[in-house]
Amino acid sequence: RIQPNDFSPMAAIRDFDPLNSTVPATKIEITVSCRNLLDMDTFSKSDPGNRLPFSRSLFDFGRTEVIDNTLNPDFVRKFVLDFFFEEKQNLRFDVYNVDTRSSNLSKHDFLGQMFCTLGEIIGSTGSRLERTLSGIPGKKCGTILFSAEELSNCRDIATMQLCANKLDKKDFFGKSDPFLVFYRSNEDGTFTICHKTEVIKNNLNPVWQPFTIPVRALCNGDYDRTVKVDVYDWDRDGSHDFIGEFTTSYREVSRGQSQFNVYEVLNPKKKGKKKKYVNSGTVTLLSFKVESECTFVDFIRGGTQLNFTVAIDFTASNGNPSQPTSLHYMSPYQMNAYAMALKAVGEIIQDYDSDKHFPAYGFGAKLPPDGKISHAFPLNSNTETPNCVGIEGVLEAYFQSLRTVQLYGPTNFAPVVNQVARCAAEVTDGSQYFVLLMITDGVISDMAQTKEAVVNAASLPMSIIIVGVGPAEFDAMEELDGDEVRVSSRGRIAERDIVQFVPFRDYIDRSGNQVLSMARLAKDVLAEIPDQLLSFMKSRGIEPRPPLPACSDSPSMSTTTTTTSTKPAPQERNRHA
Repeated sequence: RIQPNDFSPMAAIRDFDPLNSTVPATKIEITVSCRNLLDMDTFSKSDPGNRLPFSRSLFDFGRTEVIDNTLNPDFVRKFVLDFFFEEKQNLRFDVYNVDTRSSNLSKHDFLGQMFCTLGEIIGSTGSRLERTLSGIPGKKCGTILFSAEELSNCRDIATMQLCANKLDKKDFFGKSDPFLVFYRSNEDGTFTICHKTEVIKNNLNPVWQPFTIPVRALCNGDYDRTVKVDVYDWDRDGSHDFIGEFTTSYREVSRGQSQFNVYEVLNPKKKGKKKKYVNSGTVTLLSFKVESECTFVDFIRGGTQLNFTVAIDFTASNGNPSQPTSLHYMSPYQMNAYAMALKAVGEIIQDYDSDKHFPAYGFGAKLPPDGKISHAFPLNSNTETPNCVGIEGVLEAYFQSLRTVQLYGPTNFAPVVNQVARCAAEVTDGSQYFVLLMITDGVISDMAQTKEAVVNAASLPMSIIIVGVGPAEFDAMEELDGDEVRVSSRGRIAERDIVQFVPFRDYIDRSGNQVLSMARLAKDVLAEIPDQLLSFMKSRGIEPRPPLPACSDSPSMSTTTTTTSTKPAPQERNRHA
């Protein structure tokens, strides 16, 4: 954590990567209702209230209002949560019957609780979820209903252009090479870098190119939050010279070009030393526009399903599975690296797949009974239906395959990539998006064929995650990860960057905490999926569909949204969640 007096603008500028910078999460508003709660009051109905302890250390995130004398409350007060697709955000909702003004929950009657993830709520049909309350043995505690909606200011994209006039000359043999750095202020007084313009060489009156930035990156939804802009003179060695600074806010710049958006660039050191100092130049906003664009949550709420497929390396280089030195060793005490990677990624993606049936394949093994080598065999041994039920089903099929197949080789990726690509090619209307997780211990043997398969898959609704396990060198894998240079094959360049490669060893917790290792891995490898999905939809001109209504015959949604939105009868209008 950076303390206010530890903030180093130069370090932040040097480290800032506009392609990989952290953008504040989109904000999700959760509405809560309950049905058929326990009646704990003798002469009236319960007075329910809802409490949301948030995940990680399970702190008390917030509470709804209390609604008196009803067993079917519809709470008005919302919970607003930051949403990170790549994280498993565990939630627990506690419902209480409130009889006194005390904020101490132990003084109130506990009515039940429910555990879920934020992803489960968003990924459910129409982003509406109903679950049974539990926690009181032998009692039916009723149900709790959620609806999720993305706050509108999260999707706004601002485009602006700025110029400067009469900036200070910093270079001895020429004029300055100016660029701008934008920072968003934080509540603790620190600043977070959020944008850096290009450098204009040898010019004291530069005009920078228009740039686009998510509004949430600039102000995180608070239009009056201070935005600080530093003006620097670029130096080749990275020791950029500070010209000056100015502050503004999103609300100010959103007014567009006007006399209010001409800013004096001030250098505090110069101002303190020189009595006649006026400024170090001015910066003017030339143009500003804001647009609302479709988000990942829009597509999920509109019914887009994430189809998750797993492919596991069964080559001999993994070692004999019966030996503790093997990467496939099935210890009775802890998961191996393959199982950890599979569980870490799968448990997050499964929230966005309604049927929870996941195709799972192995590659590089000899199969019984004839010892034929296969590079895309179903882990459940069912060639007609390679689907496993849930992530636990995939793990069971994986462990069973280790007992029946012979580890062999080589390490060929192309067959599995092409297998999933064929499925993706059948559904290109935006209703489904395919995510392939490949876990391997070594270098790819069919790199040329794999590159061709990736280039072909890049035009389909598909992403590929490759996790390298074990001590091998994975330098060649970087060729497939198109962050720097887009993958190409036979003169064709991949239409999109769809591959993310990481070595698992970079995420292993030194203290041996497997849960922490898995969370770190999932956070990194899944972070690019929302943008990859959006890039495909945008390239095909696909718009998100309207949010789906909850299905009355769905087992997870026995009460439809009309129940949630129905106003309670006058005599039932008082409860708290």
